[in-house]
Amino acid sequence: MKSLLKLSIIASLLLLVFIACSSESSATEEDEEVVTELHAAYAAFNTDAVTIYLSGSNVVIETTGLPNHKTVYWGVGNSLYMEEPDVETTPSIMSSNNNAVTMTVDATPNLSGSTVSTQLNTIGIAVSGASIFNDQEGNGALNQAAASLDWTGAHIGPGVYHYHLEPKAFTDDDSNLVGILKDGVFLYGRKCTSTGTYPTDLDASGGHTSTTQYTNGEAEYHYHIINEIYSTTGSYIAFAGPYRGY
Repeated sequence: MKSLLKLSIIASLLLLVFIACSSESSATEEDEEVVTELHAAYAAFNTDAVTIYLSGSNVVIETTGLPNHKTVYWGVGNSLYMEEPDVETTPSIMSSNNNAVTMTVDATPNLSGSTVSTQLNTIGIAVSGASIFNDQEGNGALNQAAASLDWTGAHIGPGVYHYHLEPKAFTDDDSNLVGILKDGVFLYGRKCTSTGTYPTDLDASGGHTSTTQYTNGEAEYHYHIINEIYSTTGSYIAFAGPYRGY
């Protein structure tokens, strides 16, 4: 009898553990959002330079880093070369180091965590295929490199062609998509599609929640290039941060 009682108790405990684990597993599965298709905004990226695909709950963006617009940085002889005599050029795109960049972001950005400051080097990928950098140059302010920025607010160094300012090649005082940042949040031009004007409710990261041309009427958190002229450049910083989506 004692043996039967012990077996009965053990069986009951095992059943309780199984039920608890099953419940926890179900809750976890319910909490995780399954992403089965790319956000519609990714269709705006330059497919000659950028390959984008889902990998589990992440989006992988692989780019050659070579933009699809004219600039002095293509170098004489290239079909996209544009003469810009006032630009104090750094090396050309084709003579620089490898421009290729791979960036992995959350398919569904986490907006509930703490904000995180941007760092040097690539902080995002633009629709053109080139990198987006923040408002710093090396260990100092962007002013020291302003003379080397081309007509669309970009230059070379370190290694890759990248935008610091509003990339006028594809967004010029409008609501066009600029690119995707490292936290998985999209960056748009200075105006908002939902109102056709400059947004007045941007948070400390330069973002807000509203519809965009890619959300089919659904409100979504996204960034804008802030409508404030930066220093002596006569243009606007692409993104200074902090990130909101970490």
